[in-house]
Amino acid sequence: MKVLTAKDASLDVLKGVKIAVIGYGAQGRAQARCFKDSGLDVVVGVRAGGPSEELARQDGLDTSPIPDAVAKADLIHILIPDETQHDVYAKDIAPHLKTGKTLSFSHGFSIVYKRIVPPAGVDVILVAPKSPGTEERKAFLEGFGVPGLIAVRQDTTGKAREKALALAHAVGLTRAGVLECSFEDETYEDLFGEQAVLCGGAAELVKAGFETLTEAGYPPEMAYFECLHELKLIVDLMYQGGLTHMWHVVSNTAEFGGRTIGPRIIGPEVRRAMKDILANVHDGSFARTWVAEYEAGIPTLTRMREEEAKHPIEVVGRQVRALFTKDGA
Repeated sequence: MKVLTAKDASLDVLKGVKIAVIGYGAQGRAQARCFKDSGLDVVVGVRAGGPSEELARQDGLDTSPIPDAVAKADLIHILIPDETQHDVYAKDIAPHLKTGKTLSFSHGFSIVYKRIVPPAGVDVILVAPKSPGTEERKAFLEGFGVPGLIAVRQDTTGKAREKALALAHAVGLTRAGVLECSFEDETYEDLFGEQAVLCGGAAELVKAGFETLTEAGYPPEMAYFECLHELKLIVDLMYQGGLTHMWHVVSNTAEFGGRTIGPRIIGPEVRRAMKDILANVHDGSFARTWVAEYEAGIPTLTRMREEEAKHPIEVVGRQVRALFTKDGA
């Protein structure tokens, strides 16, 4: 894939374009501030009187209720949670869409699974930073950026790709590198990665290691250090130079043990499960399950949150992390 950089993008296509950032969570706050710092005309669409409205104003941004922001904007960048986008779009966004406007997203969930079906007369684009919003903003302020993806779903103006690249440029993504893909590519790989590796897989691996050590009689504080605390240090090495760099930095004993034992942990059964997970992402099974969970009031997610908060690794972790603060609190 070709890596697109700053030389491939220009903010000129967004001159005179009013951009409404819908939502002011982690991504909304990061991207809206980067847009403003890059000289773009930004208004944040938020609930009147809510905490996001006050925070956006403190950050020096103009705010409006979502319907008003959409009505006066040329480009609507939707950054509210996936599960809420359907209702907000139907109530506050769709009635104010006019031919020639642009709908923009940072994740393709609502488009790919047809939670949102845009009208034919608007551009539909994707600008997806491969980073949490806090790190994205930090990199921007340091004069660099995080990698990102762009995609075009509908191009009615002939300038959809230019606008996607310009938004990516304004957030600093072109400083690191941008890849062009489809909405499906971004959505499927993102959901799979979160579930199987980054969030779901990593969390369960950490807990399993912790439980194995503590059940064998090892102190939970030591198990916490070994299975959770040091994971960040290892991931940092991977981030800096890939797996080869990580193996080079750790001891020969760690390398030999890791290379020979790792495949026993991530064996054929896990790989089969990963293929099933990816299939459920492709066929929409996961999306339907998550939407049903949300519409039921997230009872399963709430229960899992409460259960994990009581897990020994969380209890011990809070105590151990307190040792790293200056006052011990």
